[in-house]
Amino acid sequence: MSEVYDCIVIGAGIQGSCSAYHLAKNKQKTVLLEQFVLPHSRGSSHGQTRIIRKAYEEDFYANMMQESYELWAQLEKEAGVKLYRPTGLLVMGPENGEVFSKLKATMQRNNIPSVFLEKHEFSQHIPNLNLTDGNGALIDNVAGVLFADRALRAVQGVYLSNGGVIKDGEKVIDIQPGDIVTVTTESGVYRGKSLVITAGPWANKLLTNTGLELPLKVVKINVCYWKEKVPGTYSVGHRFPCFIQLEPKEGEYDIYGLPSNEYPGLMKVCYHMGSETEPDERDKQTDRGDIDILKRYVSRCLPGLIPVPAIVESCMYTVTPDHHFVLDCHPTHRNIVIGAGFSGHGFKFGPIVGKVLSQLAMGEVPSQDLSPFRIQRFKSHSRSHL
Repeated sequence: MSEVYDCIVIGAGIQGSCSAYHLAKNKQKTVLLEQFVLPHSRGSSHGQTRIIRKAYEEDFYANMMQESYELWAQLEKEAGVKLYRPTGLLVMGPENGEVFSKLKATMQRNNIPSVFLEKHEFSQHIPNLNLTDGNGALIDNVAGVLFADRALRAVQGVYLSNGGVIKDGEKVIDIQPGDIVTVTTESGVYRGKSLVITAGPWANKLLTNTGLELPLKVVKINVCYWKEKVPGTYSVGHRFPCFIQLEPKEGEYDIYGLPSNEYPGLMKVCYHMGSETEPDERDKQTDRGDIDILKRYVSRCLPGLIPVPAIVESCMYTVTPDHHFVLDCHPTHRNIVIGAGFSGHGFKFGPIVGKVLSQLAMGEVPSQDLSPFRIQRFKSHSRSHL
């Protein structure tokens, strides 16, 4: 019981692993706790690919991504592994719609290298994709594909080489706040001057121990892969980009796609929302309403794909009411730091999220303005029982 860490991090997904990495690089004695044996596919950080982009409606995300790109490049150097492939990102949406207009304006204001495609030139730039009537199209030139599993392994490897400790297969069963925080797992007891909670879908379960509840909703996502009629049609080799279809007519959520990568001859096309679930009972959630929407979209807009998914995998999003992250200190216990609610678009921010959470844990001023991510914005929702 004598050992006291500078920081304990709970949850070894991308956000927790990046937090631990930054802490270890700052000479903080750190232990990273993970309930499952690594690697695992039970949370939100597994799988081969994610989109990385600067194309956002909000300036604060565009600014964060500037630093995130720099940190990904630094991690690539440290790990000696390629983590990112530039492909560009095609964004399509109702031309006069609020979201597309705001996105376009933010990209111009932040000087994000981009191309706006006129309707008459669309098919020559983007073959095998039908632009929906009334939609505009732009390309984020610096976007691409992040190799997710590889990135997670890389950041954990650099963390370990900086003296960090990982304890996997250790589910946290109790947290006792205090000047020294005590964390009890099924296998041991850990004490730390600070605690970072990055537990994804299990965040609220852990926060109960600290007298806090956040308005987080956990949803299961069907991750769908669609077979190319002619192999290679939607590949990086054919210069096919990642894409986001904003607000498709049939639902209020986006559809996104990545060129074939993890399964040769299959393209990843997914609906950006799922059905509510309990994280420990994810696979009991069998709703496929999103797949019906995707089938119709693929039939209409991606004629080179067979409009029935060849593979369906599972992932989880932890969603806040405004779809923005939670990056903040606990309202009652300032040495407990919370990173939660990444709402299905957090992976690309991993290195910068890890940096700001580590800065909060060390009592430093964060390198980014965290006002959009404060717990206080949920005042009507969150309740501290202490």
